[in-house]
Amino acid sequence: MNTPFSRRGFLGVAGGAVAAVGLASPGTAALAATAGGGVASAAPSVAPFPLSGVSLLSGRFHDNMARTCAYLKFVDPDRLLHTFRLNAGLPSTAEACGGWEAPDVQLRGHSTGHLLSALAQAHANTGDDAYAAKGRYLVAELAKCQAAASGAGYNAGYLSAFEEKVFEQLEAGGSPWAPYYTLHKIMAGLLDQYRLSGNAQALDVLKGMAAWADARTSKLTHDQMQSVLRVEFGGMNEVLADLYLLTRDPAHLSVARRFDHEAVFGPLAAGQDQLAGLHANTQIPKIVGAVREYEATGDSRYLDIARFFWETVVHHHSYVIGGNSNAELFCPPDQIVSQLGENTCENCNSYNMLKLTRLLFFHDPRPAYMDYYEWTLYNQMLGEQDPDSAHGFCTYYTGLWAGTQRQVKGGLGADPGSYSSDYTNFSCDHGTGMETHTKFADSIYFRTGDTLYVNLFIPSELNWSERGVRVRQETDYPREDTTRLTVGGEGQFAMKIRIPGWTRHARVRVNGRDAGAARPGTYLTVERRWRDGDTVEVTLPMALDWRKAPDNPQVQAVSYGPVVLAGGYGSTAPATIPAIDPKSVKGGSGLTFTATADGAGVTLVPFSEIQHQRYTVYWAVPPAPARPRLTASYPFAEGSGTTSRDATKTWPDATLAGGATWTSDGAVALDGKSGHVALPPGLISGMSALTVAAWVNPEELANSARVFDLGFHKNTYMFLTVRTGLGKARFAMKIAGMAAEDYVDAAGPIPAGVWTHVAVTVAGGSAVLYFDGAETGRNDALVMSPLLLGATQLNYLGRSQNSSHPYLHGQVDDFRVYDHALSAAEVAALHAEGRTS
Repeated sequence: MNTPFSRRGFLGVAGGAVAAVGLASPGTAALAATAGGGVASAAPSVAPFPLSGVSLLSGRFHDNMARTCAYLKFVDPDRLLHTFRLNAGLPSTAEACGGWEAPDVQLRGHSTGHLLSALAQAHANTGDDAYAAKGRYLVAELAKCQAAASGAGYNAGYLSAFEEKVFEQLEAGGSPWAPYYTLHKIMAGLLDQYRLSGNAQALDVLKGMAAWADARTSKLTHDQMQSVLRVEFGGMNEVLADLYLLTRDPAHLSVARRFDHEAVFGPLAAGQDQLAGLHANTQIPKIVGAVREYEATGDSRYLDIARFFWETVVHHHSYVIGGNSNAELFCPPDQIVSQLGENTCENCNSYNMLKLTRLLFFHDPRPAYMDYYEWTLYNQMLGEQDPDSAHGFCTYYTGLWAGTQRQVKGGLGADPGSYSSDYTNFSCDHGTGMETHTKFADSIYFRTGDTLYVNLFIPSELNWSERGVRVRQETDYPREDTTRLTVGGEGQFAMKIRIPGWTRHARVRVNGRDAGAARPGTYLTVERRWRDGDTVEVTLPMALDWRKAPDNPQVQAVSYGPVVLAGGYGSTAPATIPAIDPKSVKGGSGLTFTATADGAGVTLVPFSEIQHQRYTVYWAVPPAPARPRLTASYPFAEGSGTTSRDATKTWPDATLAGGATWTSDGAVALDGKSGHVALPPGLISGMSALTVAAWVNPEELANSARVFDLGFHKNTYMFLTVRTGLGKARFAMKIAGMAAEDYVDAAGPIPAGVWTHVAVTVAGGSAVLYFDGAETGRNDALVMSPLLLGATQLNYLGRSQNSSHPYLHGQVDDFRVYDHALSAAEVAALHAEGRTS
């Protein structure tokens, strides 16, 4: 796990939090019958305040919102309406947009939906009618396009910037680029226009689209519909369940449930993590929808799915900043360092994970949910926006490979780390960026009955109009460890203040007096009759905390309080993950620190503040010196069975797999088809130097056939191959994110038909390859250390990480790993010992 919390901490906190709040678990809450045909529902136990009730005060959040709001006022709605009008057969003289809104891009139209939502949020939060007016114009023009749909040959209610025939392709088994995804954005934007800006016309247009979706999907069998759901469909189940909760029209709920994707929901309902390889942002909106469907139906299966998904993603698929995915795909669980790159942490993913977190909190107000919410908000979402951009341009990914940077680029803008633009980008993250930075006020405070939750420490003012009370929060958090809340007005209510799980020795004072024990990972409750001018001062002491990656404990990130620190490297990228001395980190001014990494000074600042320069978030932390030793030894002396013992008694047995057999003279025979030896995971973890040795007798030399391969996947490995296409044996190692591998070529291939002792030593930036005790290749300019490989999960003899490579045909024997580099004399002596089987 690489998140800022331990699983034990999350679950331990949860029980105490629910007990303290005194609320029934949603799974056991009484289900109330609704007017929608007798369908049961499960109402949230905690509610947000309306955006109109919370004002952002001066600070980072206010500044980010102001930049996005400037863009909302700037952007020309007619340019976004251009393709809608043309698709409906209506005239348009507007200039076409570029990027994902270009007339020839299948996803065109999605940004209009995001814009509708952002305008509604900006209007609700600021009260400025300019946002509502632009929203009204967009809705009215979309209504005209919808009304013209029949004349353009489309079915009633259809509204899109692309032709309806795309859905015929989808239903026939094709994979067009996410047509329902795009419709979901438009439908969600219309719903926000109705709910937040009171636009009744928006609801009428939305109902028309919902009726079209009902007519389109009702003719499909269950299997046909499940086939349709193979293609990304956004949160169609979410918006339709939302619409049902608003209208209580059972047709809307029926359509919502048609979008239940059982290939995803089924394993999650069974408590199985089968997320690896799935497109992350295709899945998260489905799960957001599952919570809404729970609210609409009372079916606890939906809530179970959402909870398990959240726990799994947060604890096993998230990087230290709270985001997830590499190249937009979920990785195998607990792979972090082995999955670093410039394309990690797509920002849409975290936008949707925060939506999910918020909804789950409403049904189960655990502080752990809001701990994650705060962490991801500060460490990823704030930093996605370019503070130098007057229009709040955002990046698509938040890359975490050492040397990645956020920067301004031309073109589409979906390149790693590049910011969006006014009219040439319109990626999905451009869209969610408009929404993210106009709704910061929606999760600072929540309420239930006579209880006020203070969740986030953001400069703001709450108007709790029902109680005639105002609460003003003033702070420079996290640049300072204290926030001050001042009550205006009078009344009896409880104030629940979140004490983050990362802090220690927190303190809460009311009017200067201690308010009780403030335990990390809980809410401290202050219940009293509040009087005008009462103050609550919350102090959350901060400290440096080193956070180990699950797949490599020697690679760590460092946080201070709620913020992850990153090292700034200007225009020069480090060659690979820098090695840092944790003891060298010293505090400077505010949240600025200094440290020594790779022997040079580096400045550390909050990750969200690193812009327009190269950075690193993860650091290699060399292990303490230890006595050199043989750490693993598999002599393969058994001669029978399917397992072989480690002679050092340190590791589990190795396993003969895929048809590997024993030879008569005490070795393992591999058939070149599927036979190999599976070694236990973690064999080389924590080693900044090592020696790997074995005996091998290839019967034939197939390019890329491995003697050994220790790694995670085809981009993170350490291997020795009998021959490459250059006709030479090669030792190589690499971790994902590196542009090229480190390698050593031998003078020739490993000889076929004879036993050869092979050994490779790695230490101090050098690697040496030996055949039969004699050096045959050397590289004294390595970029990476074996320390970066970590607790490799897939360790083989005779098999590659890359499934396209051939298996080794031959025999292997006496495999050893040392935690230091043997000298040339020691390697020669090891060869002289001969095979030990």
